[in-house]
Amino acid sequence: MTAQSAAAAARATVYGYPRQGQNRELKKAIEGYWKGGVDADTLRATAADLRRADWRHLAEAGIHEVPTGDFSYYDHVLDTCVMVGAVPERHRAAVEADALDGYFAMARGTQDVAPLEMTKWFDTNYHYLVPELGPDTVFTADSGKQVAELKEALALGLTARPVLVGPVTFLLLAKPAPGVAAGFDPLTLIDRLLPMYAEIVADLRAAGAEWVQLDEPALVQDRTPAELNTAARAYRDLGALTDRPKLLVASYFDRLGDALPVLAKAPVEGLALDFTEAAAANLDALAAVGGLPGKRLIAGVVNGRNIWVNDLEKSLATLGTLLGLADRVDVAASCSLLHVPLDATAERDIEPQIRRWLAFARQKTTEIVTLAKGLAGGTGTIAAELAANRADLASRAGSAITRDPAVRARAAAVTEADARRSQPYTERAAAQRAHLGLPLLPTTTIGSFPQTTELRTARADLRAGRIDGAGYEERIRAEIGEVISFQEKTGLDVLVHGEPERNDMVQYFAEQLTGYLATQHGWVQSYGTRYVRPPILAGDISRPEPMTVRWTTYAQSLTAKPVKGMLTGPVTMLAWSFVRDDQPLGDTARQVALALRDEVNDLEAAGTSVIQVDEPALRETLPLRAADRPAYLAWATEAFRLSTGGVRPDTQIHTHMCYAEFGDIVQAIDDLDADVISLEAARSHMQVARELAGHGYPREAGPGVYDIHSPRVPSADEAAALLRKGLEAIPAERLWVNPDCGLKTRAWPETRASLKNLVTAAHTIRTELPTS
Repeated sequence: MTAQSAAAAARATVYGYPRQGQNRELKKAIEGYWKGGVDADTLRATAADLRRADWRHLAEAGIHEVPTGDFSYYDHVLDTCVMVGAVPERHRAAVEADALDGYFAMARGTQDVAPLEMTKWFDTNYHYLVPELGPDTVFTADSGKQVAELKEALALGLTARPVLVGPVTFLLLAKPAPGVAAGFDPLTLIDRLLPMYAEIVADLRAAGAEWVQLDEPALVQDRTPAELNTAARAYRDLGALTDRPKLLVASYFDRLGDALPVLAKAPVEGLALDFTEAAAANLDALAAVGGLPGKRLIAGVVNGRNIWVNDLEKSLATLGTLLGLADRVDVAASCSLLHVPLDATAERDIEPQIRRWLAFARQKTTEIVTLAKGLAGGTGTIAAELAANRADLASRAGSAITRDPAVRARAAAVTEADARRSQPYTERAAAQRAHLGLPLLPTTTIGSFPQTTELRTARADLRAGRIDGAGYEERIRAEIGEVISFQEKTGLDVLVHGEPERNDMVQYFAEQLTGYLATQHGWVQSYGTRYVRPPILAGDISRPEPMTVRWTTYAQSLTAKPVKGMLTGPVTMLAWSFVRDDQPLGDTARQVALALRDEVNDLEAAGTSVIQVDEPALRETLPLRAADRPAYLAWATEAFRLSTGGVRPDTQIHTHMCYAEFGDIVQAIDDLDADVISLEAARSHMQVARELAGHGYPREAGPGVYDIHSPRVPSADEAAALLRKGLEAIPAERLWVNPDCGLKTRAWPETRASLKNLVTAAHTIRTELPTS
């Protein structure tokens, strides 16, 4: 096919779409089901209605081929576990008794059975459930969900493309099941897994699928020759099947590197590649392998992870370059639109001029359709759209909100000494022990306590004018008093105020900093039914006035025990926002760090002796390619130290991280120079404690003993067993006792019971320690 005919054939498509509905109908239905207020049939009907509404919207907007199978009640990797029969032994009885309840048991656990481990989906803030596999794993194919959803779309008269997690990525994301001998590699199961995929794609073909998409984002990471050979073999075998649809292998989030020639040579009919900023190298690499003659290329030229309007002329130039490199070029976002909110037009509180700069899922869909139209018909067919786009881009570039000379001057004046504590850790630790007087194995929590319906109602009442500021503050004051009283009675050693005034750990601060915009409806799925509204970082950052000092100081006035000041760190403020793309991330991080430094210093001046600066996103934001990591870690760790480097030696600095693979960043954790770090460890059975020990980590650490993402209450014996494992790696004088993460999403009954068991476990282990 010539470049001209390839352009004429251009179509618009997407890989996935937000699942929740305009008003988070899916979240409400699922949580209603968990509470017993919604039955299974109603939940399924709600889900089907949402799928149909999304497909119809996509088709009406001009999307030529809608995705199916990307919809999930909880997580698409968990769906894949079910699809290939990778159900852990401990969950099989529940799944066999009731498929839906068993599915949720795998995700959330029960009082008697632990859930699957959960971690971050590559370098996003989406969490997936980690498959557990072993040498005895027996796969079984179940195409029911995929076939049913395909038939739903086809019944609407739509062209549909099922989307599956690819077999290589599925195995690379998996971990050895508990009890499996060390060294087992799930990728060795590829020959058992491929027949399941063969059966599933055959079922989809029989159900009417012309194309099936297999997502292989794991191939954009650094891969060994053996892993690349496995990928080549997997797609050779799948491509050789006779009873199959056309196969489209999709990658996203970064450049494919050495995997690109492997996939280009594979006997599949199409590839989907990311051509946005992080993966721009894919274009040169594609040309270097001679393109994709005879194949379909889906070009991801619209950023599926950020919310700024696309530069249509720049994207059209990229698409034009690609025309001679494939038999057919179609247009898409760089990845699933799962990672952005649904509709920017719903944001009535954002100034119309600024709203022009934003593109959520629906606006990105329009951009994709516009680009496909322009590619097929020439720029004259989209002249009005191009003119409007140029005006939007110029409006943003020239806006005063994006530049503050005072902020930029302060950031430019930062010295290396500003990002260092005044004394080394050993001297600080002695000063902190004398100042705080804590016991061995001190107990604490991560920061937040349950956000009850009453607290959310109070915030809603304040916004709606049903209560005044004084009435709202009285409710917050009462909640803090109850939280402090509970912690004292339970016997915790370092307390928190519970954060009742905070809506979200990033949004709360963003609303008090210059340069940020808040949304009202910009919900994005983090995991399961947990949705967040990432703020939009649009301009230069500063802190006009203290943000947390008042409530922290009030909480400290209620107790003689230390109360932690609680802040969100600079990297997480970036990672869990939609960050500006018009300057280097390191420059933005330094601005945020300086604003937080002011807050840290004010907390200390007000008498706060323990200050926690959370950085759960440090690992999440780690570049997927090793070559890109040193530069990132240099500015990321500097930003943390800049936030905390100005305090006295006897002020104890904590940080917290959760739900990520920490082994890759142990040196960076060390480089933060925090006095204490708390980390997720319950689901991973203290793996991080062993990683810290292997590195020789010299400071204090609290690997979590209470998995807060499950409703189950761990017993005191269970927590004590985890502490004993922790003590095998970390000496008692440096080991803290805490949950995995904040308690915001938990209910009070389970929180009370779990924390009492945590304190009991700490007391038990203290009695087992040798006396000097």
